[in-house]
Amino acid sequence: MTITFMVLLCLGLCLSQMTYVQAETLPIPIIWAEPDPVVAQGKPVSIWCQGSQNADQYCLYREGFPEPLRREFPLGPSNKAKFPFPHMTYHLAGRYSCLYRRQTSWSVPSKPLDLVVTGMFNKPSLSALPSPIVTSGGSVALQCGSWQEFDGFVLCSKEGEGHPRHLDSQHQADGWFQALFTVDHVSPSHRQTYRCYGYFSSSPFVWSTSSHVLELLISGVPVAVTSSLQTPDSTSAPRPDHTLENLIRVGLSALVLVVLVVLVFQAWHSQTGSQ
Repeated sequence: MTITFMVLLCLGLCLSQMTYVQAETLPIPIIWAEPDPVVAQGKPVSIWCQGSQNADQYCLYREGFPEPLRREFPLGPSNKAKFPFPHMTYHLAGRYSCLYRRQTSWSVPSKPLDLVVTGMFNKPSLSALPSPIVTSGGSVALQCGSWQEFDGFVLCSKEGEGHPRHLDSQHQADGWFQALFTVDHVSPSHRQTYRCYGYFSSSPFVWSTSSHVLELLISGVPVAVTSSLQTPDSTSAPRPDHTLENLIRVGLSALVLVVLVVLVFQAWHSQTGSQ
């Protein structure tokens, strides 16, 4: 009896240890948003969670809520799940993570994903100081500001290069709120286009409408010409102006006619005088 009990105990410990090892070796899931984690109000967005092959269940969590916001059960062999949201709203903005289950084991949570809604407040202004024309390798300050009392501002690259940069708002004496972002090592190798947003500290994932897009220009580098300007369509090309050439021809013709009239008149006058 004692031997049987010891054998069962060892078997149970081994099985629990195997399950623990299996849970630890599951790949960490990857989470991302499509088309972008910064979404305008009312636009569709989908959150993807990628785990391992033959996962049984995917769970999407939002920070501050203990229960999963959504669950997805793959119908076939797949290593990822999609959580679609047809309309982005204020209530969906927040920090998300996901995890998945395979058989009896659960993965660890993914890295957090910040899902942001934009278009909730008036847009700030964005300007380059002292000028948007920068020498190659130089630096420039980008001023994002507003008369609205934003607690902070966010600077984003239009091409999505790098992570958004956050700075606290600085209150000016005239009531203007602003933040100065420094952009170093400006290079002509890629386009330098930026936009900024304002937000309040009580809702850091709810941003204003985007500012206008600001493009930095590299001094000494010619502006790229589009292909339509380089190879214009022959059907739309302007017709050549021959007005001056036609006026010259008409003038010469008139001059020749006047000379002929004068010669004929002289000949007639000479003949009349001799008679």
